[in-house]
Amino acid sequence: MQKIAIISDIHGNLPALKATIKDIRDNYKADRIYCLGDLTDGAPWHNEVIDLIKSLEIPTIMGNHDERIAFDYEVHALSKHTLEEQEARLKTINHTKETITDSNKQYLSELVPDIRLDYDNLSCLLVHGSTRSNEEYIYENHDEKLLIDMLEETKSDIIITGHTHLSYIRHIKTSNKEGKLFINIGSVGRTKEKNGGKAVYLWLTIDESKEDNNILNKVTPSIRKIEYDINETIVGIKESDVPDFYAHFLEKHLQYSL
Repeated sequence: MQKIAIISDIHGNLPALKATIKDIRDNYKADRIYCLGDLTDGAPWHNEVIDLIKSLEIPTIMGNHDERIAFDYEVHALSKHTLEEQEARLKTINHTKETITDSNKQYLSELVPDIRLDYDNLSCLLVHGSTRSNEEYIYENHDEKLLIDMLEETKSDIIITGHTHLSYIRHIKTSNKEGKLFINIGSVGRTKEKNGGKAVYLWLTIDESKEDNNILNKVTPSIRKIEYDINETIVGIKESDVPDFYAHFLEKHLQYSL
């Protein structure tokens, strides 16, 4: 039996990350934790988040935010964002660039584009956005044919992604009728789900001892949503140079629990 916890999209939210790690230790006791990236931008603790990830030796993928910070890429406006969010995004990324330590910037530059987990005859691919780019958004209603193409091209039974901040578990039938899974694990630090601002991540239990021709009968994925001290994050943002836009974003999602 393998118990895997997978986290993603912390975005500098140290209280959310600490609560998630505690939940994994206390309630799941995972054999291994993996991270799909985006450690930075949106809350003031990017250095502390990276330091904690490093101290726990959590294998981590390079998210699009991590890449932008590591290589000092220019920030381009996204059409899906309002003018307010475009301005806040530029300010928070520049704040990270100005305050990240040299060692943490170097760490981000050395992150990998994907991680493959192989168990018996089960192959699981971890990515940040998609198998093609850490910038590509894969939502729950994504064209199934494109998902099948990604699964078959990478010879994967399961693809696990983040980036959208919206979790789902989607069962896929490939061209040879084999069952596959495409999973988005949501966001630890900046969820877009109407869940009261909880931290979201994945438990993935793999039972290799099961004698079953359907490999997915050996897999139990569970999206985990936990409470953390979101008010600590909101206050921390407001008392920092990170734009208050990100505090107001969390406040809005906190209202969904009221």
